[in-house]
Amino acid sequence: QVHLMESGGGSVQAGDSLTLSCGASGDTDRNWMAWFRQGIRKEREAVAAISGGGTITFYSDSAKGRITISRDKAKNTMYLQMEHLNPEDTAVYSCATVILPNWSQSSVFTGANYEYWGQGTQVTVSS
Repeated sequence: QVHLMESGGGSVQAGDSLTLSCGASGDTDRNWMAWFRQGIRKEREAVAAISGGGTITFYSDSAKGRITISRDKAKNTMYLQMEHLNPEDTAVYSCATVILPNWSQSSVFTGANYEYWGQGTQVTVSS
């Protein structure tokens, strides 16, 4: 059993930076971990994903160049560093994790494949 807890959300201005954290309890060493977000009246979308070893990362097109995903295995924590935020980034950000042996970029970006989810943290970006 794995429990996830996000933190670090808040209200910021356009152009600001923000770092989200996802603390995990339970064994996630072999797990893919990912950040998803869902804005009001929008579908959930993947933002970034990172492999169990932390050596493989994937980013959505909107995240590339502005967002960095990382994980600290000693702390069993995943991070999402976001820069140059804009109002389009306003959403509830959730972390998720799963063991995914036969992975692909498509599969790690599919929310339905994930077994454990955090409760989400709100990020609001004002112009």
